[in-house]
Amino acid sequence: MGKQGLDILGIFLRYLILILVAFPSLWIFYFIFTPLTVYPVHFLLNLFFPVSLISETIILVQEIPIEIIEACVAGSAYYFLLILNLTTSGIKTKTRVYMILFAFFLFLIINIIRIFFLSLLAISGSSFFDITHIVFWYALSTLFVIGIWFIQVKVFRIKEIPIYSDIKFLYKQSKIKHR
Repeated sequence: MGKQGLDILGIFLRYLILILVAFPSLWIFYFIFTPLTVYPVHFLLNLFFPVSLISETIILVQEIPIEIIEACVAGSAYYFLLILNLTTSGIKTKTRVYMILFAFFLFLIINIIRIFFLSLLAISGSSFFDITHIVFWYALSTLFVIGIWFIQVKVFRIKEIPIYSDIKFLYKQSKIKHR
């Protein structure tokens, strides 16, 4: 198999991974990142308040339950970071693995800080909790993911464009007449 054949196989495998990871319902992200999110938030809250972990996802702080549901864990954000990574061509496997780990770690840290901050607002009974939660949910979460991607592009010197570069390569390899 020539270089073009290996490149086409690489594209196929990258997109196949994305499809397989998505089914069923991004469970792999929640399985991995729920405890990685809940326990650090529990630890941070425990620095300031007496807390109890009353289930795998509920932290009790001063009789206020803080439930970290799937939306809080943000499995879809991790998946979006994976999509951006795996749909970008021209990245060596080792670099791609580093990029995924870097993106996931950075998002995990941001998410833990976000949940901790929102928990402090909830515990204090702040009237700003609802609006802050909504702003984080609808605007800032998307900006965090996009910001992490742009940081990766800069740090890892990525020159290709997700999806577009793959389509461009496949078009050049096709039998369709080029102008």
